[in-house]
Amino acid sequence: MSVSQPNLEDIELQLLLEGIYQYYGFDFRNYAVSSLKRRIRKILHAEELATISELQARILHDPDCLKRFLLGITVNVTSMFRDPSFFLAFRQKVIPLLRTYPYIRIWHAGCSEGQEVYSMAILLQEEGLYNRCRIYATDANEIVLQKAKSGIYPLGLMQQYTQLYLQAGGKQSFSEYYTAAYDSAIFRATLRENIVFSQHNLATDRSFNEFNIILCRNVLIYFDSVLQQRVHQLFHESLCTFGILALGRQESLRLSPFANRYEDLDKREKIYRRLD
Repeated sequence: MSVSQPNLEDIELQLLLEGIYQYYGFDFRNYAVSSLKRRIRKILHAEELATISELQARILHDPDCLKRFLLGITVNVTSMFRDPSFFLAFRQKVIPLLRTYPYIRIWHAGCSEGQEVYSMAILLQEEGLYNRCRIYATDANEIVLQKAKSGIYPLGLMQQYTQLYLQAGGKQSFSEYYTAAYDSAIFRATLRENIVFSQHNLATDRSFNEFNIILCRNVLIYFDSVLQQRVHQLFHESLCTFGILALGRQESLRLSPFANRYEDLDKREKIYRRLD
């Protein structure tokens, strides 16, 4: 009886991810394989390499290649007021609850380049709650965090962002929140006053505070089931009783071991409240 030959690409992928974890501490070992392969093939093309083994050698011996790898492998697709119906539901169903809190701690996990963090800061400011909030915006990728800290985005995107802002229930003129300079939009410094940007890896790092709200939208879909379970446990440990957890529209608590520990605040927009 013949024994099936292991897939060489799969072996190379495992060795690459293990090498990156052992040498640099970045853990992508439980990311969804199909998504990883697609992104790595693009990186191979950009680096003009033929195999994943060649990429492994370059990454382990060239920190600049690691930086390029991190940009290519992490998911940084976002926008201001992405999925405006979510922000509208947040205004209608979460804000009334937050008005009863003397102080509000918010964790935005996987914040990417920060557009959704600034969106939440704008929303909280318009609802009169921002001065009692502290937003912890984290991402595993230090490069995109630096972009988020700057609060500077292409001016050409502002028309699209304005439409999304209005659909999300915006109450002012969106242009009041930024200054146009050359081809960039620089968001007001006051929006950053209560935001702490820091590096945090959902795959390896632990809880660092207790939060009233955790936002992690459109991140878990890129993790395999093992890592998803770890992150759900991390969030449950980090969320106070009656705290709010918000996931992306394609994500769910349904298969999580903590599903019965939450109630739906908005089933469609995946907004949950911890019960115990």
